[in-house]
Formats: sequence, structure tokens, C-alpha cells
Amino acid sequence: MTAIFTKEFNSYLHSLIAYIVISVFLTCIGLLMWVFPETNVLDYGYADMNVLFSLGPYVMMFLIPAITMKMFAEERKSGTIELLVTRPVSDWEIVLGKYLAALLLVVFALVPTILYYYSIYMLGNPAGNIDTPGVIGSYAGFILLGAAFTSMGLFASAITENQVIAFVIAVFMSFLLFEGLGSLAGLFPKGTTTLLIERLGMVYHYNSLSKGLIDLRDVVYFLSVSGMMLMCTKLILGSRKW
Repeated sequence: MTAIFTKEFNSYLHSLIAYIVISVFLTCIGLLMWVFPETNVLDYGYADMNVLFSLGPYVMMFLIPAITMKMFAEERKSGTIELLVTRPVSDWEIVLGKYLAALLLVVFALVPTILYYYSIYMLGNPAGNIDTPGVIGSYAGFILLGAAFTSMGLFASAITENQVIAFVIAVFMSFLLFEGLGSLAGLFPKGTTTLLIERLGMVYHYNSLSKGLIDLRDVVYFLSVSGMMLMCTKLILGSRKW
């Protein structure tokens, strides 16, 4: 698995993909937080990072599939997948190696946003007037959400050799689980059914983590979604239908 992980991560570092994805993400979030009049922190007047954690998932929803769309699709189209699966590594090692490489790139994209936290921390009145536990919880939720999006992107890449189709499928799945189920719940009267549908969606658990309270149930939810998608990817890889 280490060899697969190293190979995949190095391939990102030696291509423009990693730098383009990180640059686009930081540019979009930077514009939303500091420039656009509807969302920028300076006009909003509150020392928080709500813009990053409320709008960031929608940016990630497109950028993560751009990272993962080639991971299996490109190898299937070029035929190099045949060489990969004949090496002395298990299907799980292949899946996890690729998954962790993509996830690490997502985490790297988040690291520079710590500067946004420091800036808001210093701009607070008085300095430091920011809900730090809430920020930590939001970062935890952001990373777990990114992990789930990454697993869905990897699955989408495994079921087709067309990178564009893999991208579209991954975006659709991410939107459906993050926003779609919550919107669907709103169509029903308040009750058990509504609550159940809401809890099946990511936004319910993500918003819970954003409050600064890291509930084990929310963590288990994201890990379960990621694990299920990785298991499906492994089954696709194991079927050898290419």
C-alpha cells in the first residue's frame, strides 16, 4: 500500500493537478471571505469562519472529483490497470493507497486556511474573540466530509474509463448525500420520517460538528460512508470487468 500511496501522491506533485486544485480552492475561499460584499468577513462584522465552513463544502464538491476522476479511469483507458492488478499487492492495498494519496492532497489544500483563522483571531475585538472550539470542530467536520467526497470520487472513477463521466457521477453523488437528502426531508411533514432522512444526509452531521461538539455518532457516520464507498470500489476492482 505504501508503494501505491507514494506513487500516486508523487504523481500529483509532479503534475499541475495538485497546484491547480489547491490554488482554485484557496482563491475561491479567499474571495468569498475577504472580497465579495455579500460574504466577506470585514463587512459581516463578526469574527468567525462561517463562510469557509458553510460554502467550502460546495467548492470541495467540484474540486475533489477533479482530483479523483483519473485515479482508475485513466488507468483503465490506457490499459495500465492490468499491470497494477498483477503486482503482488491486494485490491485493498490498491484502493487504500490511491484513496489516502487523494485525501492527503485535500488536507494539504486546507492547511493554508489556518492563516484565515489567524487573521480573524487578530481582527477580533478584543483580539482572540473567536470561537476556537467551534473552529476546531468545523475543521474536523471539513476533513471528514472531504474523506467522504474522496471515497465517492474514487468509486466513480472505478466504474468508468471516461474521466468526464467519473467527474459528473462523483459531483452528483456528493451533492445528493450532502444537500439532496436534506432538501428531500423538507418535503415531508415534521416527524420521524423527516428526521431519519435528515440523518442519512451529510449536512445534518456536518452542521453538528461545526458547533464545536465532536460527537462520536457524527464521526462514525462519515467513516461509515467512506468505508462503504471504498468497499464498493474494492468490489468493482475485484470483479476485473474491464
